Amino acid sequence: MIITDTHTHLYSNEFDEDRDQMIQRAIEAGVSRFFIPAIDSTFTQAMYDLENDYPKNIFLMMGLHPTHVKDNYLEELQHVEEELAKRKFYAVGEIGIDLYWDKTHLEEQKEAFRKQIQLAKQYKLPIVIHCREAFEEIFEILEEEKTVDLLGIFHCFSGTYEQALQAISYNMKLGIGGVVTFKNGKIDQFLSQIDLKHLVLETDSPYLAPIPHRGKRNESSYLVNVVDKLALIYKLPNEEIARITTENSRAIFGI
Repeated sequence: MIITDTHTHLYSNEFDEDRDQMIQRAIEAGVSRFFIPAIDSTFTQAMYDLENDYPKNIFLMMGLHPTHVKDNYLEELQHVEEELAKRKFYAVGEIGIDLYWDKTHLEEQKEAFRKQIQLAKQYKLPIVIHCREAFEEIFEILEEEKTVDLLGIFHCFSGTYEQALQAISYNMKLGIGGVVTFKNGKIDQFLSQIDLKHLVLETDSPYLAPIPHRGKRNESSYLVNVVDKLALIYKLPNEEIARITTENSRAIFGI
């Protein structure tokens, strides 16, 4: 059984004490494919180091995270552009809009999101979207930028059924992680109405650990708890959930 974690911050300093052991635990649990989102230029070397250590398991994205869109965002976007021109990446991400923490740079976030979608189209790469309290703004830009070949993942999807359908209409898979196991997560109430072909799995580790680990540091091996929950929702064997969602990840990332 191959399980794919489409979104994990393995370079996080929360893993500094036991990173290799944590990755090994995941591989032993069947989670053997890790897609690593970028945040900003200060994390780039750590991402390359991870890829060097686990070349068969780790696949990198490049992008500027919306919460890191600051006054120097044009320099950061230049870094993204330079790295994309240098080598192979599997997505432009994570990119998007976050209005939960700070609305100060909303216009810059919009500009950065739009620019990085255009880079994804230029390099024929999928996008991985971070959306927090910003569905309206995200959908507005996706509507402007949509093309038949633009596709990607709505990372950590936590919206409504209607928003799920709208995301899917833009060729986006829904990234499903620990939230689906939460009593107040709500997405478990309508997921059965969404065809499994539209879903991929993720942890967003070290954040959003699923039950029974909620409140602790998340790690990729905990993705088996998400598989368990989806198996209940879809009334399918765990192996089938793993197979279909991994196939879906291959359709997005091309590997």
